[in-house]
Amino acid sequence: MTQVYELLIEPTAHQQRKQVPGHIRQRVKRAIDDLATEPRPHYSKQLDISRLDVPKDVELRRIRLDKWRLIYAINEVEKWVWIWGVRKRPPYDYEDLNDLTQSL
Repeated sequence: MTQVYELLIEPTAHQQRKQVPGHIRQRVKRAIDDLATEPRPHYSKQLDISRLDVPKDVELRRIRLDKWRLIYAINEVEKWVWIWGVRKRPPYDYEDLNDLTQSL
């Protein structure tokens, strides 16, 4: 049986997704939908949270979609995936991760 995670999407992430070019927007939508059943796809990368005040049961990850990054958190205990942002890189450099994690 496939485990299903609850998907939570920040309103700002939803707005950012609307600003992404159309061909990437579809990939972002598919990636988000897929996270409900596979929160750690092979093409995702765990982010370094060693300097952040993050609960130990939360994992921060990103998915690269061309020049765009889908930033999200996973809570394995409560079974949710929280989408925080869709950012263009460069210039995005993950400096706001501490601000994003304040809502945990």
